[in-house]
Amino acid sequence: MTAARRTLTPTDLAPYARTLGHTLDGVTRLRGGSKKGVYRLTFRDRSTAVAYVWSPDEDLWDAGPADPRDPFSHASGLDLFTAAAHRLAAAGVRAPRLLHADPSHTHLPADVALVEDLPGGTLEDLLDGDAAVETGVLERTAALLDTLHACTGPRFGKVAVVDNGGSSYGGSCEAVVAERALSDLDELPARDPRAAAAHPQLAEAIGALAAQVQPRTGPPTLIHGELGPDHVRVTPDGDLALIDIEGLMYFDVEWEHVFLRQRFGRHYDALRTDDTVGLDEARLRLYRLATHLSLVAGPLRLLDVGDFHDPEFMRGIAEHHLGLALSFLESAS
Repeated sequence: MTAARRTLTPTDLAPYARTLGHTLDGVTRLRGGSKKGVYRLTFRDRSTAVAYVWSPDEDLWDAGPADPRDPFSHASGLDLFTAAAHRLAAAGVRAPRLLHADPSHTHLPADVALVEDLPGGTLEDLLDGDAAVETGVLERTAALLDTLHACTGPRFGKVAVVDNGGSSYGGSCEAVVAERALSDLDELPARDPRAAAAHPQLAEAIGALAAQVQPRTGPPTLIHGELGPDHVRVTPDGDLALIDIEGLMYFDVEWEHVFLRQRFGRHYDALRTDDTVGLDEARLRLYRLATHLSLVAGPLRLLDVGDFHDPEFMRGIAEHHLGLALSFLESAS
């Protein structure tokens, strides 16, 4: 297990304030950021910015080396962030504006980015509140999805790899998802007797669902990859911006919609846009089971190696999705 994260101090972050021509007055660690440190910097003139800090000390996953060609490899790092920020800007989708990027490790043993501090809360903060407010912000989120998903890439993979001409991972989106689902499944028997008992049936279900997916000839779609309401910031004037964008990739749009449906729940219907018309039901079924398995293995893996602040929350996610994976077998029988 990794040691508890040390919160960076004004002394640690003052040099980055100076790159923006400011004097640092205070530092606050912000909620979230299991793969990076996220800090609000308050300057002497009361303006603010946000610092993203990528270092092993800030990454609770202890993921080790990853193949950047794999669209599902550990989505953490300055290169991934800057490539995603540039791609979203070109697509007309807002993300926190990049103010300064420092890969030099001069002041900290870490890559650091300074981005604009967007006032307001997240979309998650506004849901289950005033119905009129919900309707308006969900309509704007649906429009954002239309804009995002109208963009395509030459092949599937992380934006940072594809847009820089990197080599392809090979295979197909559905093959990668099936492979990842089997890998996640193989982690579970040692962790839970219910998963051990159901392992053969779940492995068979993954193979059967993958076999039902027909090859796709169209280009892959630009997707966020983990787009929950907590990853959409809403400014006081109602503008929307995507955060935690390092996983931005070109992939099957069905992967995005499975995650949207999981995270938005009863609000998902409001997000149905033009791109939902042609969704492939066979892909959706495979990706749904794969997502459940990922959301069992991932949280349990994090609890094994990390210093997550709310372990019961993570255990709850794993328990919920294990139940859904097992009920998937019942519904398929």
